[in-house]
Amino acid sequence: MKHYETVFILNPVLSDVQVKETVSKFEDFLTSRGAEMISKEDWGLKKMAYEIQNKKSGFYHLFEFKVTPEVLLAFETEFRRDERVMRFLTVSLDKHAVAWAERRRTKLNAKA
Repeated sequence: MKHYETVFILNPVLSDVQVKETVSKFEDFLTSRGAEMISKEDWGLKKMAYEIQNKKSGFYHLFEFKVTPEVLLAFETEFRRDERVMRFLTVSLDKHAVAWAERRRTKLNAKA
């Protein structure tokens, strides 16, 4: 299993309930297929640098997880099918990125 990080932007017209449903849908998709969720962050409603689908803001979320490449392919297909998702980006993390993500999470937990 490889280590990945996905950031996705949800449509800003969604209600809080719809946002939570969408996030839990994608989390359940991963966990039901044997993925190991490392962390999940809600970055909230943020203004974007440029318009996407005539929207100037969106709900940002980050998932960090370990999964096989086959499941990742199905996961990204699910993002493309969901009309609530405006954009997503998945990157594979090497050992240095994993260490950096760990330090970042530790700092965030210390602030909270």
